[in-house]
Amino acid sequence: METPVAFPIEYHSTSPQLTDDLKAKVEQRLQKLAKGYHDITGAAVSLEKPDNDKTAHTFRARVVLYHRPNNLAAIEKHTAASKAVLGALDAVARQLRDERARLRERSRHGGA
Repeated sequence: METPVAFPIEYHSTSPQLTDDLKAKVEQRLQKLAKGYHDITGAAVSLEKPDNDKTAHTFRARVVLYHRPNNLAAIEKHTAASKAVLGALDAVARQLRDERARLRERSRHGGA
């Protein structure tokens, strides 16, 4: 049995497509990102179906990762709700890897 994520995750949706199964996938991915680190303090996931979008079947997902020292955020649009959410999560994960690498490099060179 997996342990729950050690930080709060907020969900907001104007669409019923943000299911418990999708939330479980998000939490599993966030747990993997946090494993071995203490730099993530929370996350927020938002899924919307914009009224003013020209494509009627487009979902917009936003994932914000509350991370020390800088928060990270990504927005993804897709015709499938799950692809939009997981795509935004992938983008935030890339940003997190880049930020951690940047911080490691900075600490190797004396913190300049």
